[in-house]
Amino acid sequence: MKTLGLIGGTSWHSTMEYYRYINQMINDRFDPPQNPPLLIYSLNVDLMRRGDWEEIKQAYLKIALNLQRGSAEAIVICANTPHKVCPFVAPQLDIPFIHIADAIAEEAEKIGLKNLGLLGTLPVMVDDFIAGHLEKKYQIQTIIPDRRKRVQMHRIIANELTQGKFEENTKQFVLSEMQNMKAEGADGIILGCTELPMLINAQDFDLPLLDTTYLHAKKAVEFILS
Repeated sequence: MKTLGLIGGTSWHSTMEYYRYINQMINDRFDPPQNPPLLIYSLNVDLMRRGDWEEIKQAYLKIALNLQRGSAEAIVICANTPHKVCPFVAPQLDIPFIHIADAIAEEAEKIGLKNLGLLGTLPVMVDDFIAGHLEKKYQIQTIIPDRRKRVQMHRIIANELTQGKFEENTKQFVLSEMQNMKAEGADGIILGCTELPMLINAQDFDLPLLDTTYLHAKKAVEFILS
């Protein structure tokens, strides 16, 4: 099995889900079960809260290079928002960078989705490192909430979900926004914050939900076993 470098900590809750998914998927392939070689760097989430993207880019590059030197054969960032650093970090590595948007697109293509509602932090929803990647590489369109609701969604993620708070009124707000995006033509919904699948599951809504944590972990496992 290949060695994977994981950059986590934003938040530790989703990083734990990545670790669980990857190990469980590998376990399911072997009898008796086996565990993959993983290197995990869990950074302080305060880096993201400060919002200095130059600082964030440099930090992720340093971490990725350290993991590469430590024998990692590919890099996975265990969150959606930090993928904003990918265009800066990936070209400076000698190993693959497994992009979360590729994992999303592969699942969308598999089930025939072309117009996806996108929920996540403000950078995920309004910048092009997820939506632009999906459109340019896969011709997949995205739909996002209006400005006021985007701000509210970001606040919920920063102040609740990343701190392990999963409230019923928050769930109802998210479901309402998913319904709005469905009305605008979405044929599936990207849960583009790795904590959102801890709040919403497939039984809660009548469109396909693309759980970025699970799909990204699945793509990571494909690499480990390749």
